[in-house]
Amino acid sequence: MQFSDIKTLEDNFQLATYIKMEIAVERGEGSWVWTSDGEKYLDLYGGHAVCATGHSHPHVVKAIKDQAEKMLFYSNLVYSEIRGRAAEKLVSVAPSSLTQAFFCNSGTEANENAMRMARMVTGREKIVSFSGGFHGRTADSISATFLGKYREIGKPNVPHHAEAEFSSIESVKAVIDDETAGVIIEPIQSMSGVREASPEFFVELRRICDENGAVLIFDEVQTGIGRTGNWFFAGSDLAGGAEPDIITLAKSLGSGVPVGACIVNERVSSKIKLNDLGTTFGGGMIAMAAVLATLEAIEQNGMIENARAVEQALRDAVQDAENVVSVRGKGCLLGMEFAEPCAPVHAKLLENKIITGTSSDSKVLRLLPPLCVTNSEIDMFTTLLRD
Repeated sequence: MQFSDIKTLEDNFQLATYIKMEIAVERGEGSWVWTSDGEKYLDLYGGHAVCATGHSHPHVVKAIKDQAEKMLFYSNLVYSEIRGRAAEKLVSVAPSSLTQAFFCNSGTEANENAMRMARMVTGREKIVSFSGGFHGRTADSISATFLGKYREIGKPNVPHHAEAEFSSIESVKAVIDDETAGVIIEPIQSMSGVREASPEFFVELRRICDENGAVLIFDEVQTGIGRTGNWFFAGSDLAGGAEPDIITLAKSLGSGVPVGACIVNERVSSKIKLNDLGTTFGGGMIAMAAVLATLEAIEQNGMIENARAVEQALRDAVQDAENVVSVRGKGCLLGMEFAEPCAPVHAKLLENKIITGTSSDSKVLRLLPPLCVTNSEIDMFTTLLRD
C-alpha cells in the first residue's frame, strides 16, 4: 500500500493523537527501519525509547514466536514458568535491595501501582513529584506530572499531589512532611529536555525520604533496562549508589511488546497482601517471553557497554560543532541543546532519512536510539549534523 493510502486510512479511522512524521514504517532491523515506499531510515529515536535491543532482534523474535506456538495467554490465576523466569531474571539485574516484581502493561500503570503501594505501606495519601517530570496519562500519573499542559488536560486531578523543584533538596524539604506517602522522580527528565540532577541530590533525597518515612519511587520507564549505560539509574554511580523502594519500568522492557513492571524492596513487599494489586493482562506469556529475551539479548550482546561507548563517540564528535551548546543525558538517552530552536534541525535530519525526537524544550533534540546502535551509525548522524 502506498503512503498516501496508509495516511488516509489512519486519518479516517483513528482518533487523532500526535502530529506524525510523514512516513509509514513497515519493517525494521537493528537501528534501521524501512518505509512503505521502500526508503531506509536510521532510527535514533527507537519508537520513543522502546526498541532497546534494536528492531526485531532475532533472539527476541524467536522467543515470542516459540511462546506464541505454545500459548498466547493465561492470567495470573495460574502459575507460569516463563513468568517466573522473567521475574527471576529482572530481579537478578536490579539493585540488590529490590527483590520482587509486579508485572503490568505500561509505564503509567506501573506508576499508578507504585503510588498505590506507597499509600498502602505508609497509610498516608500525599505524593511529591517534580517540576518537569512526566509519569503518564492516567489519573494518578498525570496528576503527578508537572510538565506543560499535561496536568491541565488530566483534570479533575487526583488530590494530595505536591510539586517540588527538580534537583533542589531545599524544595523537597519544603513540601515533604509526615503526611507524605511517597516521592516519585524521573532520574533523568527526558520529555522536558533531558534534565539531570547530581548524584548528591539522589543521596540526600533517599535520606530525606527515610527521615520522613516516605517511600521513594524511581520512575525508570525511560532510564531503565540499560539505557543510561547501567542496567538501572538506581544504585549506579549516577545516583550516588542510592536505591529507591520501588523502580517502575516499561518501554525498553519488552523490546516493543507492551509490558510494564514495578520492582520493590522488602519494606514494600512485606505490606502488600493478596488482592491489593491486580491486572488481567499483566504477566501474560508473550510479554514475559519478550522480557526474558530482551534482558538476555542486552546481556549477551554487550549493549550496556555499547551505550556508554556511543555516548562518548557522540560527545567527542560534536564538542566543537557550530550551534551545539551542550549534550545532556547518559548512554542512549541524550539531549542535544542548540542555541536556537531545533525544529529545523529535526526536519532536515528527517529529510535526510534520520529519525530523531524533540522535547518540551524547543532547543533540545532528543536521541533515544536502540542500545545496539553502532559508532559508525552515530558518525553518520554527526557528519550530517555538521554538514
